[in-house]
Amino acid sequence: MTEANHKRGLWATRMGFIMAASGSAVGLGNVWKFPYIVGENGGGAFVLVYLVCIAVVGLPIMLAEFTIGRKTSLNPVGAFHQLKPNTPWVGIGFMGVLAGFLILSFYGVVGGWTLAYVVKSLTHTIDHFANPGEAGKFFGGFIGNTGEVVFYHAVFMGLTIAIVIKGVHGGIEKACDILMPTLVVMLVILMVRALTLDGAMEGLRFYLYPDFSKLSGQSVLLAMGQAFFSLSLGMGAMITYGSYLPAKENLTSATLYVVLFDTLIALLMGLVIFPAVFAMGLEPTEGPGLVFSVLPAVFTGMPMGWIASIIFFILLAIAALTSAISLLEVVVAYFIDQKGWGRQKAVLVMGLVIFALGIPSGLSFGLLADARLFGMTFFDHVDNISSNYLLPIGGMLTAIFVAWVWGTREAHREIERHETTFHWAAYWEFVIRYIAPVAVAIVFLAKIFPDS
Repeated sequence: MTEANHKRGLWATRMGFIMAASGSAVGLGNVWKFPYIVGENGGGAFVLVYLVCIAVVGLPIMLAEFTIGRKTSLNPVGAFHQLKPNTPWVGIGFMGVLAGFLILSFYGVVGGWTLAYVVKSLTHTIDHFANPGEAGKFFGGFIGNTGEVVFYHAVFMGLTIAIVIKGVHGGIEKACDILMPTLVVMLVILMVRALTLDGAMEGLRFYLYPDFSKLSGQSVLLAMGQAFFSLSLGMGAMITYGSYLPAKENLTSATLYVVLFDTLIALLMGLVIFPAVFAMGLEPTEGPGLVFSVLPAVFTGMPMGWIASIIFFILLAIAALTSAISLLEVVVAYFIDQKGWGRQKAVLVMGLVIFALGIPSGLSFGLLADARLFGMTFFDHVDNISSNYLLPIGGMLTAIFVAWVWGTREAHREIERHETTFHWAAYWEFVIRYIAPVAVAIVFLAKIFPDS
């Protein structure tokens, strides 16, 4: 182990790395966004397209990011600088760090909402809604309450800071070793409960039976975008986590495990939500309000709904926290590697700065709701810049960099370090060169020019 690696830290175990990387990937995109996108795009057919996109776009780019990280043992900025010094390609690294910084600022707000709903579930505050309209009205009132929103945002960021400050092994790895299995157990409990409800089979049929007549070109683009974003690609998280990998680690199998784990969580979430929603006679096409506006009403009408509500929102909070940890670590690793800061200083300073930046996002549904620029709130702008610009451009350029600048031969050599055989090298090299960059570019352009 080099002196630099000793200071930065390494994953203690293979499973610890897989749990941490899966925790980064398994976030609100799986638990919140995936179900409502499936609901809005016809169910089973969308799920099939999503799985294809995971294999064609997500898996190859994730392997590329892990490879860059392990090769350099550096944060995204340092990694690109080491591989191609004094070239504009280092800009990809800066985009990743900036994306992590911006995303965590509003993600911390939404993470605070999940913690608040854990408390509200425990105290029977959200178990009396007769319909989604009542639940939605309550949620609107909550996110418009400045004091509550800022308080829970602070608590969520405090938890994130407390874990990351303890380091790679002592903080992130140990936390994810506990949080991720807990999340899976809770998910299975909820799935069993949902599938045993009267009328649940109708939801199962909607979710698993592909009706291609409901699939549109826009649905395919959404599936591709969801596959990319749900794996935490383009934000430097996987490069950063890859940089803590020991040289002997099998990159291909580790990448497969992370992608399979992340995809499994998303699919299991659908097995919780759709049977429950259909069993309660509600619509699955409720959009982003599905989790906070529809599900509380579902739990109200469900036998043992109070327990299910508590478990669900704890699960949601865990998913948010494991992703937030990786976002903060991207920023922290930059200041440790490039600026020579100690971990404690980097975590505390940047954690507090990100918390402060998140406050206007938190107020975007209350005090600052009418403060709009180009029709969007502060929250919308930060989300738009990071999710619709920085992530896809960063992911696309990473694929191009590995394929054509650093070169697949060099990447291949790193992947096969310590005599690991890369069995699907030909597939990966073809996809990373020709398919993944084009696919991400199409998603990016479709989001920027939706009407063209």
